[in-house]
Amino acid sequence: MTDSNALDPEDRKIVTLARSARARNGVPEGAAVRDETGRTYVAGTVDLASLKLSALQTAVAMAVASGAKSLEAAAVVTEAETASAADLAAVRDLGGAATPVLVAAPDGSLRATVTAG
Repeated sequence: MTDSNALDPEDRKIVTLARSARARNGVPEGAAVRDETGRTYVAGTVDLASLKLSALQTAVAMAVASGAKSLEAAAVVTEAETASAADLAAVRDLGGAATPVLVAAPDGSLRATVTAG
């Protein structure tokens, strides 16, 4: 694990926002993405009878619905060791293969930084 305090301040911000969304909503995952203009979109897991989205998929969808054209970075706070293939695909669809995805533990410590590619 990596100390998230060593992150760039903007990356640390999206990890903190993702962690807050997870805790505030009592959901399995929290996520945040930063678009090409620096705007952030924060979401938690959606688990309805008719709609199931991971937190990262929801954050990407919020960015798209708000007019984002690309992503600079994404973060997910999860119990999992890494981001799922579906999460990486959603980030890649909007941000491209080189978009960094920060994967953090529930305590906010950084587990890994992977690319969406």
